[in-house]
Amino acid sequence: MKMNLKPLVPAILVALSALPVHAVDFSGYVRSGLGISSNGGGVEGGDELAKSKLGRLGNEFDTYSEIGLGQELYQEDGKSFYFESMFEMSSTGNLETEKTTDDSANFAIKQLNLQAKGFIPAAPEATIWAGKRFYQRHDLHIIDTKYWNISGYGFGVEGVNIGSGALSTAIIRGDQDGLNINYLDVRFAGFTPWEGAWTEIGIDYALPNPTDSQKEGGSDFDNGLMLTAELSQSFSRGYNKIVLQYADSGLAQNMVSQGGGWFDVWSGNVNSAKGYRIINTGDFKVSENISFNHVLTYGYAEDHGDWVKDEDLFSAVIRPQYTWSKHNKTVFELGYYTQTKTWTSGTEEKSGGQKLTISQVLSAGEYLFTRPEIRLYASYLKDNENKSFNDGRDDDDIKIGVQIEAWW
Repeated sequence: MKMNLKPLVPAILVALSALPVHAVDFSGYVRSGLGISSNGGGVEGGDELAKSKLGRLGNEFDTYSEIGLGQELYQEDGKSFYFESMFEMSSTGNLETEKTTDDSANFAIKQLNLQAKGFIPAAPEATIWAGKRFYQRHDLHIIDTKYWNISGYGFGVEGVNIGSGALSTAIIRGDQDGLNINYLDVRFAGFTPWEGAWTEIGIDYALPNPTDSQKEGGSDFDNGLMLTAELSQSFSRGYNKIVLQYADSGLAQNMVSQGGGWFDVWSGNVNSAKGYRIINTGDFKVSENISFNHVLTYGYAEDHGDWVKDEDLFSAVIRPQYTWSKHNKTVFELGYYTQTKTWTSGTEEKSGGQKLTISQVLSAGEYLFTRPEIRLYASYLKDNENKSFNDGRDDDDIKIGVQIEAWW
């Protein structure tokens, strides 16, 4: 049965409008555009080639938006309540009259929660929250990947100051394919081992909670563990971050899928699975006019599915930029990846590709991540192992188009 969610938006808008206008927080994200393929036809969501491994610039063709509305509902004697909401509207971007009634567009509730502050006498700075929430997601923007993303319905206490850092704990529900899965999430962030450096460490423990009938059907999974450690360093020309992760059981596949913590219930027996991942990312300003962002990923997993021996992934994406003026820049993106899955029979399944994009950008500012932007782009995409283009006839393609992107 489909829920009619449309009345929720005007209801929330009306409720918020009854409160002081100056207190309403309006945030969001949007991307959209159009394009054509050298093999004929237009482009739409789903035509991307390994976006999370080759990069998203000139390789992203859907229409997607997130609109957030929030407001402080109560503030007295150092205690406050804050309401947060966010709604997603998206489509593949191939129709002029996209709508939810014929499934050509989607509407979803992404966040709906309350955050209370000042209610713990020993830690008045801490926030008690409950509801549905994007919970402290860690993002690699140029590949559109959240490598640490335990989000969903939950309850937690975050930001308890301990020394130079802050402790956050949460219980979050992240079901998969009808199987109830609850996560225990503990993080400590902000410790500074030396000048210009900051760290974050975390433990995520996934507890599958199958019903008796699900157990009888084979959904009896072991608990899963994911460990994350980050070290970031700022310097005069930018910053660099290194991320180390380990995961087992149903969480191990995240290390080779660019996932952020979802539990694999589709690959069979994953109770013996183990994996790790190393990520390096950062910004660097070469000169007054030249800068770049990069993401390097190496991941490995083993025993993460029936008849799977192991799998490894290497991905490299770099986005250089030449700034002509405050509002005019030329942006390139180069991507390469290779991935090999080895089965217990000894056979290998390989995938890989490369991408080169050039884009002329009209922007609100000089920095790599200043938005909004309007981009004219041309991309060359090459599938190194398969024929992914022109209905399986070609292994490469050129895509030309326009994209807008904004966040606020």
